[in-house]
Parts: sequence; structure tokens; C-alpha cells
Amino acid sequence: MSSANRSRGLAVAALAVAALLAGCASQSAAEKAAEAEAARVAAELAARTPPPISLNQSVAEAASIYVSFTRDMAAMEGGFQNAEAIQAAIRQGTAYDPVQLSRGLVAYASIVALQSPEFVQGVRQYAVDRTTREQLAANIAADPRWASHLPGADAAAGMIITTLRGDIDALSRAANLIENDAYAIQARYDVRRPWGVAPVANREARLAEAKARSTQAMLPSAEDAARLLRAAHSGTGLTVSSTRLREPPYPPVVEQALALAALAALGEAGDAARGRTDALQNETVSQTCLTESKLNLFQCLAASRPSYEDMFCLGRHIVRDLATCTRGAAQPAALIMVTAPEVSAVQPPQITVAPLEQPAPPVRTPVTTAPTPTPAQPPVHSPARPAPSATERLNTGPG
Repeated sequence: MSSANRSRGLAVAALAVAALLAGCASQSAAEKAAEAEAARVAAELAARTPPPISLNQSVAEAASIYVSFTRDMAAMEGGFQNAEAIQAAIRQGTAYDPVQLSRGLVAYASIVALQSPEFVQGVRQYAVDRTTREQLAANIAADPRWASHLPGADAAAGMIITTLRGDIDALSRAANLIENDAYAIQARYDVRRPWGVAPVANREARLAEAKARSTQAMLPSAEDAARLLRAAHSGTGLTVSSTRLREPPYPPVVEQALALAALAALGEAGDAARGRTDALQNETVSQTCLTESKLNLFQCLAASRPSYEDMFCLGRHIVRDLATCTRGAAQPAALIMVTAPEVSAVQPPQITVAPLEQPAPPVRTPVTTAPTPTPAQPPVHSPARPAPSATERLNTGPG
């Protein structure tokens, strides 16, 4: 091949390589532009998408404490077979801390609120814009009443109140069975349960043990906590429902539970917001009631003598007081409706005053005989009321 032909071939090859490189360079630029456009679209989409529902593990664990303890207390139905069975129930029932149980009540109610699609969707419309979301979360943390006026709060409040009323009814039923069993043993000697009227063994030791168990921290249920956390994030998993709407103002537990649930729906109740979620679980009404109930329980155990009176202490100051304290802090107060007085259309009777007549002068008649004295009536003595029994003396409620 001549040098001219060789030079011409090299030139053609060089042009081909140059064209290829130019094509690669233009393709790389197109890919970069496409990637940039995809990133821009993704950023806009992210800006219009609120963060996911977020609730930290601590809230679920607190809720599990209330759920598991309430379930165990509602399962007590009386019919104890021996004195040791009563003492075992008392040991189980005294092992609660009023503060932990109260915090668990609020935490559980907040997860119930997250089962309301009306409330979750109503709150999440404010979570799209970051500035709006953060400002609303700050307002709720500063004043929980903000959440009571968010869209869907009436539906979530109705669900909380209905669900907790179910717990209250179950606890009240168990308390009735236990107390009635104690009254039955007191009223008549039961040959099948002679231990019921026998003195409690080691009274001082069992009272000291009850006080010691009351100071121990309650441990969460891992199974219940996991189930509750899943339900909080998914909005399903708890068999709760209610079609009744409740308008504010709400009871303390409901008010603070709505605030906690609203933060979760905004995506502002995760691990980084634990300070806020911990503060919203503090509720003084139920805490005070449960604390007073525990003091009444200690007084009841100190005064009881036979086993049936310990049974009464269990029913009244553990099971029933848990229902009473939940009702006082989480249920709306009863309303007394007074209607306006009805005015009759009938004309009232007219009163006519007759003219005053001059009275005739009195006739004085001399007294000739002394009046006959009336014999004195014998005094009537009421029978003395028998002294109240120990159980009657213990029949007091919390506070």
C-alpha cells in the first residue's frame, strides 16, 4: 500500500474515533440531564409528601403496661378456693405503680386514637409543609388542647371513650363478683370454705409485702408493646370501633391522648421527640386517684382480720378503684338537663278579699273546776343499732 493510501486510511479511522467519542460525550450529557430532572421531580414529590406516622417505642411500652395489668385484673372473678389464692391475687394486684399505670392509660388511649382514619387524615393534611408541621407540633406540645380542635378529633375522642368504657365495664363486673363473694361468706358460714372466716395468717408480713411490691417498677409486655406499635403505625390491629362523635372539651386522658396521637400523625413523635411524648403522658387526675386508692388499700389490709375481708379489699381497692379512676379521668361527666318551667294557659283563680267585720265582744265565763291532768305517756325506747362489722367499716371508696 502506498504512503498516500496509508495516510488516507489513518485519517478515516481518526474521524471515526472522533465521531464515536463525540457520540459518547453527547450521550453522557443527556444522561446527566435526565438524572438531574429525575432528582428535581423527586425533590418536588418529597416536598409534597408528609413524613410517615411515627411513634417511639417508649409510648408503646407504656401502653402495654396498662393493657396487660387491666386485662389481668378484669380476669379476676372471685370464687377463690383457699386463702392462699386470695393472697396470690393480692400480690398480683398490689404490684402496680400509680404513675406508670396512669401514663400507660394515656399512651394506650393515644394508640386507640390513631385507629381513627378521620383523625389521622385530618391531621396529616397539616404535615405536608414542613414549616406548618413543625409549628403545629410545637403548639400541641405547649398546649395539648390544640389537638382537640383538629379535624377528626371528635371521631377519635368517641373511639377512646367507647374503648375505655369497655375496660371500665369489665373491671366493674369483676369487682362485683369478688365483693359479692366476700359478702356471701360474711353473711353465712360456708362449710365448703371454712378458710373464709379464719383469721389471715401473717397479717403484718403480707401488709409489708404489699407495700414493698408497690414500689417496684412495672415491666412492659414485649408482645403487647410490639402489637400496639404496629397498630399505631398502620392504623389497624386493635379491635376498636365507634360511630359516636364527641365534641370538646374532653376529659384529661382524652385531651392528652389526642395531643400525643396528633404528634404521631404529623410524624413528630419518633425517637427524637421522646421529650415531648414523655411529657404528654403525665396526667394528674388519674395519678392522684390511683395513689389515694393504694393508700386506702393499705388501710383496708391493715384493718382486715378474716380472709373474706382481704377478699373485699381486693375487689374494692384494687379492681374497682382501677375502674373508678379510669372513669373519672377518661369519661365525660354526667350531664343533668333542667328543662324550662311550663306556664299553664289556664287563668289562675282570683282571690277576693271580703270586707272586715267587727268581731263581737268576748263572753267571759268563770272557771268553776280545775282541768283534769293528762296522764304522762311512757317513754318509747328505740332498739340500739348493732355495731357495724369490719367489712362495713372498710366500705369506703378512693379519697
